Amino acid sequence: MDIVWNGHACFRLRGRETTVVTDPYDRSTGFPPLKLTADVVTMSHDHPHHAYLDAVQPASGRVRTVDGPGEYELAGSLIEGVATYRDKQRGKLLGKNTAFLIHLDDVSVCHLGALAHTLTSAQINALKDADILLVPVGGGTTLDAATAAEVVNQIEPRIVIPMYYGTPVQALDSVELFCKEMAVTDMTVQPRFQVTKSSLPDETRVVLLASPEPKR
Repeated sequence: MDIVWNGHACFRLRGRETTVVTDPYDRSTGFPPLKLTADVVTMSHDHPHHAYLDAVQPASGRVRTVDGPGEYELAGSLIEGVATYRDKQRGKLLGKNTAFLIHLDDVSVCHLGALAHTLTSAQINALKDADILLVPVGGGTTLDAATAAEVVNQIEPRIVIPMYYGTPVQALDSVELFCKEMAVTDMTVQPRFQVTKSSLPDETRVVLLASPEPKR
């Protein structure tokens, strides 16, 4: 599987036969306009920064979309949506969020969307099989560094890829704060991450992916 971060909460997960895009955004984020192709798009909640379908064209046929809890078999991938919230008051302030567990090429990737709270035992049970965790860490309306580290400990993935943190176009906490919480010393940033089931590390490792340059 090949993983690329497109900024904000948007990733492209490309497997041998299926490509999944998470949380595509519109131009108002400040990131460059997205021009992606995919078989499946997941959307954690209904907001232009997370559900802008016009940014994604079909890889073949039509784009299949998933935007809520449930179990879905689409384009050769199994996707499980788990109900969570965008605030610490069960959605009373900002509404609901869906975390997705995406099974692709024998690797399970958990995308937490705009999660803003630690997980309940039921949510942990639903997401605990994740090999790779895509987690917001920049605070604001999502997890801050310390709480994100708690969620990592709850799920215990093999790979952690932070997202939704301070960049030239986002006034959020820096990723360095999260790395400090996780006792990360290697801050090397890479353009993409390629992984197979057999190449997953035995211990949890943080991988930093490069964000796109701001639009000009």
